[in-house]
Amino acid sequence: MINFVIAGVVALVSFLSYCTMRDTNPVTGEKQYVALTPKQEIAIGLQALPQLKKQYGGIEGESKSEAIVDSVGLKLVNSTAAKNSPYKFDFHVLNDDKTINAFALPGGQIFITSALFSKLKTEGQLAGVLGHEIGHVIARHGAEHIAKQRLTSGLTGAAVIATYDPTNPNSRASGAIAQVVGKLVNMKFGRADEIESDTLGIKFMSESGYNPTSMVGVMEILAREAKRGNSPEFFSTHPNPENRVTKIKASINKLYPNGVPQGLKE
Repeated sequence: MINFVIAGVVALVSFLSYCTMRDTNPVTGEKQYVALTPKQEIAIGLQALPQLKKQYGGIEGESKSEAIVDSVGLKLVNSTAAKNSPYKFDFHVLNDDKTINAFALPGGQIFITSALFSKLKTEGQLAGVLGHEIGHVIARHGAEHIAKQRLTSGLTGAAVIATYDPTNPNSRASGAIAQVVGKLVNMKFGRADEIESDTLGIKFMSESGYNPTSMVGVMEILAREAKRGNSPEFFSTHPNPENRVTKIKASINKLYPNGVPQGLKE
C-alpha cells in the first residue's frame, strides 16, 4: 500500500510540474508545454556538436556547399521572425554522402547531410529544407518532447532539468543531458509537428524571396529516392504523412490565394 501511495505522489508531482511549464509561443501563438529555457535549448544544441561530428563523419567546414548552406540559412533567418527569436542559428553540412537527412536541435543548430544536399537541384529546394528545420526550432518542438520525457520519467527527469546549468558543461546534470541529446538526434516528430514546420517553412521561404512550391520539389526528390531503394533517413526522423504534399499545397494556396507571384527564386 505504501508503494502505491508513493507511486501516486510521484505521478501527481510529475503531472503538476508538467502543467507549470505552459507557455505561449510568440511566433505561432500556440500554448505549449516546454521544459527548457531558450538558454538551455541553445546549450543542449551546442553540446550535441561533438557527438554529431562523430556520428556523421565530421562537418565539412570551409567548403562550397557549407558556404551555400550558410548563405541560404542566414537569409531565411534574417528575413523572418527567426531573427527576433532568442536562438543562435548555425548551419552545418555533415560529411556523410550516404545518409539522406536533415534535422534541427533545440536552440538553432541545423544540419543537412552532404548526401541530401547533393540531391537538391535549386537554391529554393535548399531553402525549403532549411526553412522546415528552422520551423522546428521556432515552434520549440524539441523542448516540447523533452517536457513529455520529463513527465513520463517523473522526479528523476525533473531533477535533471532543474539542476542543469547551461553555462557550466560540467554541471552534475550534464551526463543525463547528453542522453537527452542522443534521443533528440533520432527524435521522430509527430504528424502535427511536421505539418506545422512545413507551414512555417513555407512562410519563411516566401518572406525571404523563395518560391514556396520548391518544397514540393523536395518531397518529390525524397519520394524518388525511396522508390529507388535509397530510403531517406529523413523519412525515419520526419514521418511522411500520405497527405503531406497536399497539406503543403494547401498552405501555399492559403498564403497566396491568387497564385504564387512571379519573380520568387526557385
